[in-house]
Amino acid sequence: MVARTIHEMNLILAVDGSEHSASAARMVRDLHLPRESSITVLAVLMPRNASEHAGLERALTDTKEILRGIKPSVKTELLTGYPAEQISEYAAEHVPDLIVLGAKGRRATLGILLGGVVQQIVEYADDPVLVVRAPYEGIQRVLLVTDGSIHSQRAASYLGKFPVPDLAEVHVLHVLPPVPSPVLIARSWPAGSETMAPVPTYESEEMLAKQAEEEESQGETLLAETVAELGNYGLEAQSVLLRGDAATEIIQYANENQVGLIVAGSRGLSQMRRLLLGSLSRKLVHYAGCSVLIVKGGEHELV
Repeated sequence: MVARTIHEMNLILAVDGSEHSASAARMVRDLHLPRESSITVLAVLMPRNASEHAGLERALTDTKEILRGIKPSVKTELLTGYPAEQISEYAAEHVPDLIVLGAKGRRATLGILLGGVVQQIVEYADDPVLVVRAPYEGIQRVLLVTDGSIHSQRAASYLGKFPVPDLAEVHVLHVLPPVPSPVLIARSWPAGSETMAPVPTYESEEMLAKQAEEEESQGETLLAETVAELGNYGLEAQSVLLRGDAATEIIQYANENQVGLIVAGSRGLSQMRRLLLGSLSRKLVHYAGCSVLIVKGGEHELV
């Protein structure tokens, strides 16, 4: 295991005075950020909501108070316009290493798990985005999700340089697909087909068992390689191999193991600016009960 090197970061922390944005500030406070890092706390006043000016100024002041005493420099800015647009434009101009937001704003509808502004930033931002859920109770465990894709590899590299709190455990999780049973294959055979539906046999069951064994071997290899890569950054991790629906297994594991942060990779935007967040990443951001860090594709990485 090599010595751990923490990389400096340029963060944008968007706040609006909500419980979730306060939790986002507390998580940023707990990150092991070196002195050379910088944090810009942004609030955005919508033109038609001039009466909220004092509240946003107070949110900036409260956030700066939460961050008081940390090593990085902290500055605040109050912008005017539409929040998602202003935050995205500011990020495009300043190219942060990370955008941090609370999962829901002050005006979030009861039962809505992710605010509209946050959804837009997560979908369209070119930079990594950390969505923080309240209540924030520290980061005991970080869960890196990997499927072997280039997006997962970028997420592992990013996590290796990320200022994970000193006492946090790191788990690496890979989810294998469910193994279809011969009976289910027979039941799913197209009705009216001229070819007879397959009948479960010892040979077919043995074939499926061999396939499952090969998948498990490949999964273990992938996990070992990812753990070794994190070790190259001085980050110790343990591996977990599960089988089933990926989003369901990840969220359940996070709930049962007090995971405070899930890290996942996702493809970035192409020239066509449409919704390009992967379906798994989108499910994690919407439905995980903890905070989620989405690492986008492209050239962005911590140096």
